[in-house]
Amino acid sequence: MSAQTTTPSSLRGTSGADLDPQLLHEVREALLSDGGSVDDERIARAVRESGHALSAAGTLHAVRRIRAELTGLGALQAMLPAEGLTDVWINGHREVWWEAGAGPVRVESPFRSEEEVRALAVRLIASAGRRLDDAHPCADVQTDDGIRVHAVLPPISTGGTLLSVRFRHRAVLSVNDLVASGTLRPEILELLLTATAGGANLLVTGSTGSGKTTVLNALLSACPVGERIVLIEDAAELRPEHPHVIGMQSRHANVEGAGAVDLVELVRQSLRMRPDRIVIGECRGAEVRELLTALNTGHSGAGTVHANSADAVPARLAALGALGGMSPEAVALQAGSALDLVIHLDREGGRRILRTVSLLQEHQGALRMVPAFEQTPQGPSFGPGWSEFAALAARSPGQAGS
Repeated sequence: MSAQTTTPSSLRGTSGADLDPQLLHEVREALLSDGGSVDDERIARAVRESGHALSAAGTLHAVRRIRAELTGLGALQAMLPAEGLTDVWINGHREVWWEAGAGPVRVESPFRSEEEVRALAVRLIASAGRRLDDAHPCADVQTDDGIRVHAVLPPISTGGTLLSVRFRHRAVLSVNDLVASGTLRPEILELLLTATAGGANLLVTGSTGSGKTTVLNALLSACPVGERIVLIEDAAELRPEHPHVIGMQSRHANVEGAGAVDLVELVRQSLRMRPDRIVIGECRGAEVRELLTALNTGHSGAGTVHANSADAVPARLAALGALGGMSPEAVALQAGSALDLVIHLDREGGRRILRTVSLLQEHQGALRMVPAFEQTPQGPSFGPGWSEFAALAARSPGQAGS
């Protein structure tokens, strides 16, 4: 991580410090007292009626800043034009980091106080129907705009309010984009596309931010147009460019503790929708049991799992299966039969790369990885599973599956 603090061009001259706090307070109170929706016209009228002397340009700037404070991302709103921006992390009001494709970089904080960060966190969480307060100091939501927000309040956080914001990519990268960026090698891409089209079941693994969703999006976009794809996610991030995709998203319980719909239930519901392919955006727990069962009953599918390396995948699957009441032996039998390929992604500087492609096999009651391809610093390396990987890709639709 870079320790140098920089000021992104999109933030220069737009800090909250150049907006009179009294003006913001007066306009907020005026709008709340009147009720109704908040739009630019109402904000501008409230600014004029406040009695503050502003030029036309000053009024326009005030309207934008106040709208951001009331309905947008507050002091973070100015970051949105940054090309490639994926994440912003606020570690208390004095420390802000962002990532825009070259790794985390510390930037100048646009916040004036801890209260300002806390107010933004509470509002963003509330906009998605959740609470963030002393009784509920941690929350994770997705806004209507598709922005992921995670927040932790003091004293659980020891250094002020923690706020993590992840932005959705506006465009889905194509397989050609992934080749051009160096994420995928052309010959590996060709085999993966053919295997996916043939119905191979895929598990895409990697650490946070390694590109799992991006790669899975691209592969699903290349699925046969006659397929019906059902997406199941905690937060809707997958957006394959395919003509027949339906999505379902889990739901947290409300403040009364009712209304929760988890991934396990959504997988069960998906089986009644006559899917050709079932995709779980991220397996985190007991839903892995339902996914493996579905893939062992004639459905094609895919999912992603957090793992630091391909070799860690068997243990990770065993741990997830245990949350669903499965023994390690049961996980090995089910996963070895259900999953064909494990695609592991890694980060190399600011670049995301496909590190390995492996076969997942059951052997004497345990799962083992059989390497087919690895991208090493010295170049591509082909392992003992290469011939079987190539054979899997050569199968006709409907023949894939261990």
